[in-house]
Amino acid sequence: MKAWLLLLAATVGAQTPAVSGDAELRGVIGGKPLVIRTTSRLAGAIDSVKWDGVEFIDSHDHGRQLQSAISADVNGVFHVECYNPTEAGSVVDALGPKSTSRLEALSVHDGALRTRTRMAFWLAPGMSSHGHVAQNTKSLSDFVHTKVVRIGRPGMDHVLDYFVQFSVPNDRPHQYLQVEALTGYMPSAFSEELRFDAKTATLVPLPRQNGEQPDPVVLSTPSGSHAMGVFTTTRSSSLNPAPGYGRFKFEHEQVVKWNCVIRTRPDSPMHTHHAYQLYVVIGTREDCRRTLAALTQEFAAR
Repeated sequence: MKAWLLLLAATVGAQTPAVSGDAELRGVIGGKPLVIRTTSRLAGAIDSVKWDGVEFIDSHDHGRQLQSAISADVNGVFHVECYNPTEAGSVVDALGPKSTSRLEALSVHDGALRTRTRMAFWLAPGMSSHGHVAQNTKSLSDFVHTKVVRIGRPGMDHVLDYFVQFSVPNDRPHQYLQVEALTGYMPSAFSEELRFDAKTATLVPLPRQNGEQPDPVVLSTPSGSHAMGVFTTTRSSSLNPAPGYGRFKFEHEQVVKWNCVIRTRPDSPMHTHHAYQLYVVIGTREDCRRTLAALTQEFAAR
């Protein structure tokens, strides 16, 4: 993995020919098939995760996928979505067949999906969000997102090993980064919102409200037959708070989502690479609970 990331760093910013984003990563979880699909339409972002014949991703525009994004300040001024490179593309891409993001590399080899994407700003220049005008002056950013995704890991079946890295240009040093390391938009049938309580190793119902809290989140069908959630090994530091795990419900769009958000204040203007290890738990609700318990036990000691 390290050699591949060095190759990515060496080629960041280079002009590359069009790369197909249509790919599949296949495996078996709990004795049932799992198929992960990416598309050119979304610049190699994950468009579909199907396990046991059930679709876990509600892919719609260029924001509702299993994907990553990052928001940054500009000259110390931070507004949500106003400087917001996004893996799958821009809001103006809407339901169209193309992405403003540019896929620079994709491979499926030795059981791993690998992509490198130059990320589009979510807002086009001149657009506004929450009453603030976009701070970007072009549509395609110089932020580069890479990911490596594997199905399963030693001793753990019901998990996606999901590594992401953001290469942040240092032409305008950022004082604050809000990293949506990973988010998953899911069909509204996954209506049960749960948090993993490490003390009791149980999944506890969350009150119905949008927002973050400190425990890993799982979204499940009411029956518990299908569920998905997220865990990160990232921890708090003297400069940065602990990750936030969010859950959101959008009534009009009939979609729900979870995310893992990491906020950081770079300790140096030259600190341009930000890498995060995540694990997406998938299976039944009990599979997710058991896997989160094992992950918590493993990484609590580190």
